[in-house]
Amino acid sequence: MNRYPLWKYLVIVIALVIGALYTLPNFFGEAPAVQISAGKVTVKIDSNMQERIADILKSAQIDPKGIQFERIGANGTIKIRLASTDTQLKAKDVLQKSLNPDSNDQSYVIALNLISNTPAWLTSIGAMPMYLGLDLRGGVHFLLQVDMRGALQKKLESLSTDTRSQLREKGLRHSGIERQGDTIVVRFPNQEDATSARALLNTNLQSLDFNVEKSADGFKLVGKFKDSAVKEVQENAVKQNISTLHNRVNELGVAEPVIQQQGQDRIIVQLPGVQDTARAKDIIGRTATLESRLADPVKTYLLSGEQPPPGSDVFKTGDGRQVVFKKSVIFSGDRITSASAGFDSNQRPAVSITLDSAGGRVMQEITRENIGKPMGMILFEKGRGEVLTVATIQSEFGSKFQITGQPSTDSANDLALLLRAGSLAAPMEIIEERTIGPSLGAENISMGFNSVIYGFIAIAIFMIVYYMLFGVFSVIALSVNLFLLVAILSMLQATLTLPGIAAMALALGMAIDSNVLINERIREELRAGATPQAAIATGFEKAWGTILDSNITTLIAGVALLAFGSGPVRGFAVVHSLGILTSMFSAVFFARGLANLWYGRKKKLDNLSIGEVWRPTE
Repeated sequence: MNRYPLWKYLVIVIALVIGALYTLPNFFGEAPAVQISAGKVTVKIDSNMQERIADILKSAQIDPKGIQFERIGANGTIKIRLASTDTQLKAKDVLQKSLNPDSNDQSYVIALNLISNTPAWLTSIGAMPMYLGLDLRGGVHFLLQVDMRGALQKKLESLSTDTRSQLREKGLRHSGIERQGDTIVVRFPNQEDATSARALLNTNLQSLDFNVEKSADGFKLVGKFKDSAVKEVQENAVKQNISTLHNRVNELGVAEPVIQQQGQDRIIVQLPGVQDTARAKDIIGRTATLESRLADPVKTYLLSGEQPPPGSDVFKTGDGRQVVFKKSVIFSGDRITSASAGFDSNQRPAVSITLDSAGGRVMQEITRENIGKPMGMILFEKGRGEVLTVATIQSEFGSKFQITGQPSTDSANDLALLLRAGSLAAPMEIIEERTIGPSLGAENISMGFNSVIYGFIAIAIFMIVYYMLFGVFSVIALSVNLFLLVAILSMLQATLTLPGIAAMALALGMAIDSNVLINERIREELRAGATPQAAIATGFEKAWGTILDSNITTLIAGVALLAFGSGPVRGFAVVHSLGILTSMFSAVFFARGLANLWYGRKKKLDNLSIGEVWRPTE
């Protein structure tokens, strides 16, 4: 009656072993480290750089405790674990001099950091500690408002130019094109021209829906954004801004930055460990511009010591080569409407670029006159230009063209990202700003964990005094619940915040409620005259329905907070919901396993150690 089959005990043991492995990293603390990130969006850090860093440290007689590479988006970062803070400062100085010989043009960001001291055998199986949120580690928090109207107006301006070009190409005469609010209005003297233009524009400009309307001086064609187009423009604006922010935040050397969308038009940026608000605001709000120029067809690349031709500019590529460009700009980055990686007709990696109509007209004229000559893309950031690519013009083209010559699909994807994310797609405004000091974060950790520990001790004392041995079972089950909750959060690499610690404390009270229901149900069966073995079996079985109902209703509330909440509310909801799931496992499955293990082997059982069983008198 009260015996578990072997497979159930195996499930419990496996759950405990996995929980132990993924909980352990949280107890090893942090070690001083140096983090190396890209200082420019054109600098790529990959796993091959680990060998270079190891050689630099070896030559300086610095013995690192570990060097690890982590991929972040299209780029990566390298973290070097060191034995002491003195070694950390020495390593930073050595790497700074070796990787950034020119202090005025730094390609890499060398930052001091703290990383987990977790042993390699644990990290090899993906066992890592939970990240600490802003309120526990300290840092800066920004809430950015994306100007969606600005993004739409920018798109509308481009479409207005496209409308004029389409009508000119087909020889359709009109009385003028103007923008009125969020619409494009084209005036015509007669209905026939308006109808023809409507068919043309609805076919070629699918973002707008054109309709003919009667006006005082004839007819007008009114183009309005389609609902799907508005949504697409807004989503792309937020995504591009987030991508740009990721590139910029890497310069700060932040270990676990949080950059995520909130609602439809807001972006949260949290930088744990960063205390320099002015520096963070400068990087987040920085602008980058892209230019396309013709390269010198005679002397495209300069050798060391050579002088450039008069009336030209020289910019460096990522690998240090010097390229000579003419001063005139063909188009700038604001003319690029889209850029995507793909393949050309020969299945070689390529980047497809689409310009607006104004940029397309200029490009068509330039390429017609310069077939066979080199053209390049230059990214200007912090007042310095860096060459992204140099390609030969093969034929005349306009607003749509491809850049070939990329060595791999990864480099083509990187170039497409840079062309799209060199600047912000829409203006942003900081509407909320907070700075949390590290001392306050440490105090929050101490107070938060003390509340969990003291709450656990108080519950344990009450349960053991009131329910005796079954109270001990309940306390052990509660420990397993907390143990598994921390393990799952570590497996998910969740960010622990102060509301998350509050959810842990709440989970303790809610988890013990299930054990109280079970223990009281067993007492009721004993009062009714059931044998001890029958009371255990019936108590667990009949309490399960009540436990399930109460936890499901609470879980629904947690899921609602997770779906509709944001920021601290979501952090609370994640821990709260996971705590409910682990509590059902520990209170019912694990606690019954303990009871079965202790009492199930006894054939003759006269009483249970479950506290005073009050029986009604005659």
